[in-house]
Amino acid sequence: MGLSLELENFPAAELVHWAHSTYGSDFAIATSFQKEGMVIVDLACRIAGSACRVFTLDTGRLPEETYQMMETVRERYGIAIETVAPLPEDLQPMVASHGPNLFYESPELRGLCCEVRKVRPLERKLRELKAWAAGLRREQSDTRAAIRKAEEIEGRVRVCPLADWSSAQVERYIHENRVPVHPLYARGYASIGCGPCTRAIQPGEDERAGRWWWEQQGRKECGIHFAANGMVERGRDA
Repeated sequence: MGLSLELENFPAAELVHWAHSTYGSDFAIATSFQKEGMVIVDLACRIAGSACRVFTLDTGRLPEETYQMMETVRERYGIAIETVAPLPEDLQPMVASHGPNLFYESPELRGLCCEVRKVRPLERKLRELKAWAAGLRREQSDTRAAIRKAEEIEGRVRVCPLADWSSAQVERYIHENRVPVHPLYARGYASIGCGPCTRAIQPGEDERAGRWWWEQQGRKECGIHFAANGMVERGRDA
Protein backbone atom coordinates (compact mmCIF):
# COMPACT_ATOMS: atom_id res chain seq x y z
CA MET A 1 0.00 0.00 0.00
CA GLY A 2 2.92 2.37 0.73
CA LEU A 3 4.11 2.29 -2.88
CA SER A 4 0.60 3.00 -4.14
CA LEU A 5 0.12 5.97 -1.83
CA GLU A 6 3.53 7.42 -2.59
CA LEU A 7 3.07 7.38 -6.36
CA GLU A 8 -0.67 7.93 -6.71
CA ASN A 9 -0.34 11.68 -7.24
CA PHE A 10 2.53 11.49 -9.72
CA PRO A 11 1.62 12.89 -13.16
CA ALA A 12 2.03 10.40 -16.00
CA ALA A 13 5.42 11.67 -17.22
CA GLU A 14 6.83 11.73 -13.68
CA LEU A 15 5.64 8.19 -13.03
CA VAL A 16 7.27 6.92 -16.22
CA HIS A 17 10.47 8.79 -15.31
CA TRP A 18 10.41 7.26 -11.82
CA ALA A 19 9.98 3.75 -13.21
CA HIS A 20 12.78 4.12 -15.74
CA SER A 21 15.22 5.77 -13.32
CA THR A 22 14.46 3.22 -10.60
CA TYR A 23 14.53 0.04 -12.68
CA GLY A 24 16.43 0.92 -15.87
CA SER A 25 16.50 -1.98 -18.32
CA ASP A 26 14.42 -4.04 -15.89
CA PHE A 27 11.45 -1.80 -16.74
CA ALA A 28 9.45 -2.22 -19.96
CA ILE A 29 6.20 -1.02 -21.50
CA ALA A 30 3.64 -3.64 -22.46
CA THR A 31 1.42 -2.54 -25.33
CA SER A 32 -0.80 -3.71 -28.15
CA PHE A 33 -0.32 -0.28 -29.79
CA GLN A 34 -3.66 1.13 -28.77
CA LYS A 35 -3.85 4.84 -28.00
CA GLU A 36 -3.04 4.59 -24.31
CA GLY A 37 -0.04 2.37 -24.91
CA MET A 38 1.26 4.68 -27.59
CA VAL A 39 1.02 7.68 -25.26
CA ILE A 40 3.15 5.81 -22.71
CA VAL A 41 5.65 4.80 -25.39
CA ASP A 42 5.93 8.44 -26.49
CA LEU A 43 6.41 9.63 -22.90
CA ALA A 44 9.04 6.97 -22.23
CA CYS A 45 10.99 7.66 -25.41
CA ARG A 46 11.14 11.36 -24.54
CA ILE A 47 12.69 10.33 -21.23
CA ALA A 48 14.87 7.37 -22.16
CA GLY A 49 15.27 7.57 -25.93
CA SER A 50 16.31 4.34 -27.57
CA ALA A 51 16.91 2.79 -24.14
CA CYS A 52 13.13 2.54 -23.75
CA ARG A 53 12.00 -1.11 -23.76
CA VAL A 54 8.66 -2.00 -25.37
CA PHE A 55 7.16 -5.44 -25.72
CA THR A 56 3.97 -6.85 -27.20
CA LEU A 57 2.21 -10.20 -27.20
CA ASP A 58 2.22 -11.67 -30.69
CA THR A 59 -0.68 -14.07 -30.30
CA GLY A 60 -0.48 -15.34 -33.87
CA ARG A 61 -3.96 -13.91 -34.56
CA LEU A 62 -3.20 -10.19 -34.67
CA PRO A 63 -4.58 -8.00 -37.47
CA GLU A 64 -2.11 -6.91 -40.13
CA GLU A 65 -2.52 -3.30 -39.00
CA THR A 66 -0.94 -4.17 -35.64
CA TYR A 67 2.18 -5.44 -37.39
CA GLN A 68 2.21 -2.19 -39.34
CA MET A 69 2.20 -0.34 -36.01
CA MET A 70 5.24 -2.31 -34.85
CA GLU A 71 7.15 -1.04 -37.87
CA THR A 72 5.81 2.49 -37.40
CA VAL A 73 7.03 2.57 -33.80
CA ARG A 74 10.42 1.21 -34.79
CA GLU A 75 10.87 3.89 -37.43
CA ARG A 76 9.46 6.78 -35.36
CA TYR A 77 11.24 6.09 -32.08
CA GLY A 78 14.26 4.04 -33.11
CA ILE A 79 13.47 1.18 -30.76
CA ALA A 80 13.14 -2.54 -31.34
CA ILE A 81 9.82 -4.09 -30.38
CA GLU A 82 10.24 -7.20 -28.25
CA THR A 83 7.63 -9.77 -29.27
CA VAL A 84 6.43 -12.61 -27.08
CA ALA A 85 4.63 -15.57 -28.69
CA PRO A 86 2.80 -18.59 -27.27
CA LEU A 87 4.88 -21.72 -26.89
CA PRO A 88 4.24 -24.42 -29.53
CA GLU A 89 3.83 -27.04 -26.80
CA ASP A 90 0.93 -24.99 -25.41
CA LEU A 91 -0.58 -23.91 -28.72
CA GLN A 92 -0.51 -27.10 -30.77
CA PRO A 93 -2.47 -29.37 -28.38
CA MET A 94 -5.13 -26.69 -27.93
CA VAL A 95 -5.65 -26.24 -31.67
CA ALA A 96 -5.55 -30.00 -32.27
CA SER A 97 -8.25 -30.61 -29.66
CA HIS A 98 -10.54 -27.64 -30.27
CA GLY A 99 -9.66 -26.15 -33.67
CA PRO A 100 -8.21 -22.71 -34.47
CA ASN A 101 -11.44 -20.79 -33.76
CA LEU A 102 -12.36 -22.40 -30.43
CA PHE A 103 -13.09 -18.99 -28.90
CA TYR A 104 -16.49 -18.90 -30.65
CA GLU A 105 -17.66 -22.14 -29.02
CA SER A 106 -17.94 -21.11 -25.37
CA PRO A 107 -16.64 -18.57 -22.85
CA GLU A 108 -14.56 -21.36 -21.31
CA LEU A 109 -12.78 -22.16 -24.58
CA ARG A 110 -12.35 -18.47 -25.31
CA GLY A 111 -10.70 -18.19 -21.91
CA LEU A 112 -8.42 -21.11 -22.75
CA CYS A 113 -7.35 -19.44 -25.99
CA CYS A 114 -6.56 -16.20 -24.15
CA GLU A 115 -4.70 -18.16 -21.50
CA VAL A 116 -2.46 -19.88 -24.06
CA ARG A 117 -1.96 -16.94 -26.42
CA LYS A 118 -1.76 -14.08 -23.91
CA VAL A 119 -1.60 -14.93 -20.24
CA ARG A 120 1.19 -17.51 -20.30
CA PRO A 121 3.40 -15.51 -22.70
CA LEU A 122 2.96 -12.43 -20.51
CA GLU A 123 3.91 -14.37 -17.41
CA ARG A 124 7.08 -15.59 -19.13
CA LYS A 125 8.04 -12.07 -20.16
CA LEU A 126 7.43 -10.61 -16.73
CA ARG A 127 9.97 -13.01 -15.24
CA GLU A 128 12.62 -10.93 -17.04
CA LEU A 129 11.47 -7.67 -15.45
CA LYS A 130 11.20 -5.89 -12.13
CA ALA A 131 8.61 -3.37 -13.34
CA TRP A 132 6.35 -2.78 -16.33
CA ALA A 133 3.84 -0.25 -17.57
CA ALA A 134 0.31 -0.82 -18.84
CA GLY A 135 -2.18 1.48 -20.56
CA LEU A 136 -5.15 0.82 -18.29
CA ARG A 137 -7.46 3.70 -17.40
CA ARG A 138 -10.12 3.75 -14.70
CA GLU A 139 -12.63 5.33 -17.06
CA GLN A 140 -12.49 2.40 -19.51
CA SER A 141 -14.84 0.05 -17.65
CA ASP A 142 -16.26 -0.87 -14.26
CA THR A 143 -13.72 -3.67 -13.95
CA ARG A 144 -10.90 -1.14 -14.26
CA ALA A 145 -12.33 1.58 -12.02
CA ALA A 146 -10.16 0.70 -9.02
CA ILE A 147 -6.77 0.25 -10.69
CA ARG A 148 -3.84 1.95 -8.99
CA LYS A 149 -1.14 4.00 -10.62
CA ALA A 150 1.49 1.75 -9.06
CA GLU A 151 1.36 -1.48 -7.13
CA GLU A 152 3.44 -4.54 -6.47
CA ILE A 153 2.03 -7.70 -8.04
CA GLU A 154 3.69 -11.04 -7.52
CA GLY A 155 7.01 -9.39 -6.68
CA ARG A 156 7.01 -6.91 -9.57
CA VAL A 157 5.79 -3.35 -9.86
CA ARG A 158 3.04 -2.59 -12.38
CA VAL A 159 2.56 1.09 -13.21
CA CYS A 160 -0.45 2.57 -14.99
CA PRO A 161 0.62 6.14 -15.76
CA LEU A 162 -2.71 7.01 -17.41
CA ALA A 163 -4.95 5.48 -14.75
CA ASP A 164 -6.60 8.82 -13.95
CA TRP A 165 -6.68 10.17 -17.52
CA SER A 166 -9.90 10.71 -19.44
CA SER A 167 -10.26 9.67 -23.07
CA ALA A 168 -10.19 13.39 -23.93
CA GLN A 169 -6.78 13.74 -22.30
CA VAL A 170 -5.48 10.80 -24.30
CA GLU A 171 -6.77 12.31 -27.54
CA ARG A 172 -5.30 15.72 -26.70
CA TYR A 173 -1.86 14.31 -25.99
CA ILE A 174 -1.89 12.32 -29.23
CA HIS A 175 -2.93 15.39 -31.23
CA GLU A 176 -0.45 17.77 -29.59
CA ASN A 177 2.49 15.37 -29.89
CA ARG A 178 1.60 13.74 -33.21
CA VAL A 179 1.69 10.27 -31.69
CA PRO A 180 1.15 7.46 -34.25
CA VAL A 181 -2.36 5.99 -34.11
CA HIS A 182 -3.34 2.42 -34.93
CA PRO A 183 -5.08 2.41 -38.36
CA LEU A 184 -8.10 0.45 -37.08
CA TYR A 185 -9.33 3.42 -35.03
CA ALA A 186 -10.18 5.15 -38.31
CA ARG A 187 -12.47 2.20 -39.11
CA GLY A 188 -14.53 2.52 -35.94
CA TYR A 189 -12.56 0.34 -33.56
CA ALA A 190 -12.38 1.53 -29.95
CA SER A 191 -10.46 -1.42 -28.49
CA ILE A 192 -8.02 -3.54 -30.49
CA GLY A 193 -6.86 -7.08 -29.83
CA CYS A 194 -6.75 -10.25 -31.90
CA GLY A 195 -8.26 -9.98 -35.37
CA PRO A 196 -11.10 -12.52 -35.01
CA CYS A 197 -12.05 -11.24 -31.55
CA THR A 198 -12.30 -7.52 -32.25
CA ARG A 199 -14.73 -5.47 -34.32
CA ALA A 200 -15.72 -1.84 -34.79
CA ILE A 201 -18.34 -0.52 -32.40
CA GLN A 202 -21.64 1.19 -33.15
CA PRO A 203 -22.57 4.71 -31.99
CA GLY A 204 -23.49 4.65 -28.32
CA GLU A 205 -21.81 1.33 -27.58
CA ASP A 206 -19.31 0.94 -24.76
CA GLU A 207 -15.71 1.02 -25.99
CA ARG A 208 -15.25 -2.60 -24.90
CA ALA A 209 -18.32 -3.73 -26.89
CA GLY A 210 -16.14 -4.65 -29.85
CA ARG A 211 -14.30 -7.33 -27.89
CA TRP A 212 -15.79 -10.86 -27.98
CA TRP A 213 -19.11 -9.35 -29.06
CA TRP A 214 -20.74 -12.78 -29.43
CA GLU A 215 -20.58 -13.26 -25.66
CA GLN A 216 -23.68 -11.84 -24.06
CA GLN A 217 -22.60 -12.26 -20.44
CA GLY A 218 -19.44 -11.74 -18.45
CA ARG A 219 -16.53 -9.32 -18.40
CA LYS A 220 -14.86 -8.14 -21.56
CA GLU A 221 -11.42 -9.13 -20.33
CA CYS A 222 -8.90 -11.70 -21.53
CA GLY A 223 -7.36 -12.59 -18.19
CA ILE A 224 -4.08 -10.68 -18.35
CA HIS A 225 -5.53 -7.91 -16.17
CA PHE A 226 -7.80 -9.75 -13.80
CA ALA A 227 -7.83 -12.93 -11.75
CA ALA A 228 -10.88 -15.08 -11.17
CA ASN A 229 -11.61 -13.22 -7.93
CA GLY A 230 -11.88 -9.94 -9.80
CA MET A 231 -8.72 -8.36 -8.41
CA VAL A 232 -6.32 -6.66 -10.75
CA GLU A 233 -3.33 -8.91 -11.25
CA ARG A 234 -1.47 -8.19 -14.43
CA GLY A 235 -1.48 -5.50 -17.03
CA ARG A 236 -1.21 -4.50 -20.68
CA ASP A 237 -3.51 -2.31 -22.80
CA ALA A 238 -5.30 -5.36 -24.07
